[in-house]
Amino acid sequence: MSIYRHPSPSSNNTYFVSSSMSRVYPDQTPCPSPPPPSYLTSNHESFTIWMKSLVFNMHGCAVYNSIGNIIYRVDNYNNKCGQEVYLMDVQGKIIFSLLQKKLRLFRCWDGYKWDASCSRKQLWFRVRKHRSICLSLCDDIASSGCTYKILRMDGKLGFKIVDADQESTLVAEFKQKQSTTGIIFGNDVFTLEVVQPHVNLSLIMAFIMVYGLINNQICSR
Repeated sequence: MSIYRHPSPSSNNTYFVSSSMSRVYPDQTPCPSPPPPSYLTSNHESFTIWMKSLVFNMHGCAVYNSIGNIIYRVDNYNNKCGQEVYLMDVQGKIIFSLLQKKLRLFRCWDGYKWDASCSRKQLWFRVRKHRSICLSLCDDIASSGCTYKILRMDGKLGFKIVDADQESTLVAEFKQKQSTTGIIFGNDVFTLEVVQPHVNLSLIMAFIMVYGLINNQICSR
């Protein structure tokens, strides 16, 4: 296991980060090659989500592509669930932050896109949890419109992400990882199958982050 230092994006503190991935890809050595912030999927892509922070003694998760490279990481740097959680590339550059808002009728998270050149953030999307979990892009927030929606899978860990206007249209599926020989990994290792082409992967990650927050997997109470 290798350890390297990494600074928090919100403070001057330095944290120790583990690049170990033996539980997820035991026979491969990662060679980080992060996608751009606006990364769009191709026809069909598969990713592995490990619901463990790469930062020692922190909460978060790591995202690997099909050849074992880390492409995204999520950390909350010891913040509580009501505070910001960050989606970053492997070098720690913030792509967006997710901030929970406390509303009476439902739970809500605002996603802010970060501009690296000026360290400013701009509202990009909103995720709401009432009867279901929905993601709305910035243009649809005022009209309470919805772009993507989560459908739970009965009796299974994970969920399906569908088009909000056509629930029969599967966009992606998040489920417990299973090896080619049928061995099921632990309940902290998942497979993300993105079915639809030209989907912004970071938006799909917003659902994964909310799922982790709801289940206390990427936050502390």
